[in-house]
Amino acid sequence: MRNSKKKNKGQELWNRAKKIIPGGNMLLSKRPELFLPNKWPVYFSKAKGCKVWDIDGKKYIDMSFMGVGTNILGYSNKIINRSVNNAINKSNVSTLNCYEEVQLSEKLIELHPWADMVKYARTGGEANSIAIRIARAASGKDKIAFCGYHGWHDWYLSANIANKENLNSQLLTGLNTYGVPKALKNTSFPFEYNNFKQLEKIVKKNNIGIIKMEVERNIKPKNNFLKKVRNLANKKKIVLIFDECTSGFRENFGGLHKMYNIEPDLAIFGKALGNGHAITAVIGKKKIMQFAQDSFISSTFWTERSGPVAALKTLHVMEKLKSWKIISKAGEKIERGWKKLAKKNNLKIHCYGLSSIKNFEIKSKNWLKYKTLISQEMLKRGFLAGNTVFTCINHTDQIINNYLKNLDKVFKIIKICENTGTIDMFLETPVCHTGFKRIN
Repeated sequence: MRNSKKKNKGQELWNRAKKIIPGGNMLLSKRPELFLPNKWPVYFSKAKGCKVWDIDGKKYIDMSFMGVGTNILGYSNKIINRSVNNAINKSNVSTLNCYEEVQLSEKLIELHPWADMVKYARTGGEANSIAIRIARAASGKDKIAFCGYHGWHDWYLSANIANKENLNSQLLTGLNTYGVPKALKNTSFPFEYNNFKQLEKIVKKNNIGIIKMEVERNIKPKNNFLKKVRNLANKKKIVLIFDECTSGFRENFGGLHKMYNIEPDLAIFGKALGNGHAITAVIGKKKIMQFAQDSFISSTFWTERSGPVAALKTLHVMEKLKSWKIISKAGEKIERGWKKLAKKNNLKIHCYGLSSIKNFEIKSKNWLKYKTLISQEMLKRGFLAGNTVFTCINHTDQIINNYLKNLDKVFKIIKICENTGTIDMFLETPVCHTGFKRIN
């Protein structure tokens, strides 16, 4: 059934936004169509800890993206904000450089002794493109074999020129190549995680200069996969890049690759590094990183002060609290709760992801409808929720228990729908989107 009640202020503003901002906003992952079309609150007025207030003044517990993984230490962390505000009061930029970027570089190298040098940007896409530029310069080769999601830039999307579905197995489906030079065809080649033979075949067939990959996203490495990739890169003199924008500082204090004892040539950090403040880093071996000086890589706001200041304080607080242990414990508790609820309601469920980035899917032909229903019903109960939770240090046992108690009520509805085929009766909005779609 469709609910004809008046739209909330967020939806009214979203309809205005779509007329004057292509796509409505700047980040696909925050489009309301991915959660609850016509009902999602869309905009926030303030956020604190793991709580978010929309522009209608309604408060929600964020059991969803937590700023798309940017806030391990919670929204508006007072310790980090105090440091950033103090720095801004002394000016965020000037004709001279901020000394904090040197201090941050020393800290990141201390955490990753295999690395010698660091370059900074403000977004993950930028950092990924910087790493590619440096690696191409160092290897003297153009072609890239990659696995995982690495942003919106030409080098990545060009994989879909040869086959428009090449990127479907990486993370997002439906990505088109409008605006990407056709001359980039067959310069980027995707491979599947844990499929070493596929990577070997790509390397053998093409003059690959770079292997770029996420250390881990949804599944664990098998059969010494990461070690085999490292050995192949060594043998063929290929630059190996680990993209840790998402995984960095979530499983340990630094890069996830430290847990597997596999050292890349370059690594990328972002998202949680500044706990909501814009800062990304490319770290690497000196023999590779020095090629950054032979290529032009420069931008005014890569020099602003608030990012390095936020990162330094974020690292300090993380280290003191051992935040990775707190968020991993919370994520594992949530996963156990999902499985228990599924068993209780006779639903088949698949859970996956890092310890602190948990996802689930109910195995049903109506899964997207159920996902929409979950967002719809949990919103009514005061939660921003779907099928993914990025945990933060503010996700206490009490909050998780309350979340699971309310989710149980939604799972009961899903159980009824699975038995009777009546899901459409419960939906008050169109079904949520999946992947990339043009919106009107």
